[in-house]
Amino acid sequence: MSAQTGNEDVQVWIEQDLCTGDGLCVQYAPEVFELDIDGLAYVKDTAGELLQSPGERTAVPPRLLLEVIDSAKECPGDCIHVVRRADDVEIAGPDAA
Repeated sequence: MSAQTGNEDVQVWIEQDLCTGDGLCVQYAPEVFELDIDGLAYVKDTAGELLQSPGERTAVPPRLLLEVIDSAKECPGDCIHVVRRADDVEIAGPDAA
């Protein structure tokens, strides 16, 4: 994985159909993830607004990159996808190489 140089180099999204509502992601990176009233996790944009459309992505702040990657690796539902914006390659999550 190369060094990240900007706020939009890496993005994250959650596949709600697979979300178990465990909340580990919120514990790892509460600035990026939030549990909604339906008990499922969603990503938040840089202003803190919940993004509730399926597959909606948000930029990962460089200072939270490791926490977001850890949340994807530890997610019991394997529903968190962390991708490079430039080429859409998944660097953490169920489809990561």
